[in-house]
Amino acid sequence: MKSLIKKLVETVGPSGYESKIREVIRGEVEGFADEIQVDAMGNLIIKKGEKKEGGLRVMLSAHIDEIGVMVTHVDKNGFARFTTIGGVRPHTCYGSRVRFLNGSAGVIGGERLENANHVHTIESMYIDLGASNPEDCPVKVGDVAAFDRPFEDLGNRVISKAMDDRVCSAILIETLKLVKNSPHELFFVFSTQEEVGLRGATTAAYAIDPDLGIAADVTMSGDTPRGIKMDISLGKGPAIKVKDGGMLADPRLVDAMVQCAVKHKIPYQMEVLLGGTTDAKAMQISRAGMPAGCVSVPTRYVHTPSEMVDINDVNNAVKLLSALISEPIKLV
Repeated sequence: MKSLIKKLVETVGPSGYESKIREVIRGEVEGFADEIQVDAMGNLIIKKGEKKEGGLRVMLSAHIDEIGVMVTHVDKNGFARFTTIGGVRPHTCYGSRVRFLNGSAGVIGGERLENANHVHTIESMYIDLGASNPEDCPVKVGDVAAFDRPFEDLGNRVISKAMDDRVCSAILIETLKLVKNSPHELFFVFSTQEEVGLRGATTAAYAIDPDLGIAADVTMSGDTPRGIKMDISLGKGPAIKVKDGGMLADPRLVDAMVQCAVKHKIPYQMEVLLGGTTDAKAMQISRAGMPAGCVSVPTRYVHTPSEMVDINDVNNAVKLLSALISEPIKLV
C-alpha cells in the first residue's frame, strides 16, 4: 500500500490537468475491470460485476485531482505571479516548492511585509523559477503547477502532498482488487476537478445513475496541540461521515457502515466535519437523488504540502469498503 500511495502522490495532477495521474491509476486497475471508460470530464470509470438479486447499482468515488497554482503574469524580472486552483491557503505557500506540468520547478516567495507577524496574500506572492526576465522564464500565463514534496515514510504515519485524495484513490484501487464476488453492480470512479467544485463526480453520477453513492475522501483530525475541536484522531480507524459542510449522509447508509464495521471487527470513528465536502454531495443530489455517504481517512495538515495519514487507517478503510460492498446493503 505504501508503494502505491507513493506512486500516486508523487504524480502531478492539479484540477483540470489529471491526465498523468489518470494513466497511472488506469495501469493499476485495468487487469481487474470488466469495463473501462474515460468520460468527457476526464473521469476514469471502472465497472465491475453485475447486479444480482438483492444487489444495487453502486458508485464509489475518490477524486484524483490535487490543489495547485496557475500563472497569471510574468513580470519584467522573470517572477511569475499566480492564482490558486482549489483551496490553497496563503500561510502554507511561502517558501514552498512547486512543480509545473512541463517539469519546471520553482519556489514561492513574497514581497516584504510591513509587519512580520502578518501573512502574505496570494496577490503579494510570486514564483521564482531562477529567471531574470520573461524570456528566460520557463513558464507562461496559464501554466499550472502542484506543490512539490516527496513521500516520507515514518512507520505507521506517512506524509506527502496530495494525500487529499490520492490516498483514497489507493483505497479504491485495493478495494477493486479485493472484491471478488459482490451482489452489486460496482462503478469505481476516479473523479476529476473535485477541488474546484465536485465537477467530475457530478457528471459521472448523472451518467451512471446509481442506486447508492459512496465517496472516499480525507477528513481533518482534532488530535494536534491546540487544534480544531473534532473527535477524530489518526490511528483510530477510518471515519464514517455523518455530516460535513455540504451534506448530511443518509442515516441508513451510516448505520449500514457501522454495522459492517462492528460485524467485521474493523475500528471506526464517527465524523462530523464543520467545513468542506466531498463527492458524496454531488452523488446525493444527482438526477432524482440517491442515498449517499462517505468513508474518510483522518488527515493532519489538510491542504498543505505535507499531509499526514496513518497507514492503519488506510488499510482499515480498504477492509471496511470491501466488506460493505461484498454483501447486500440493506437500507432500512
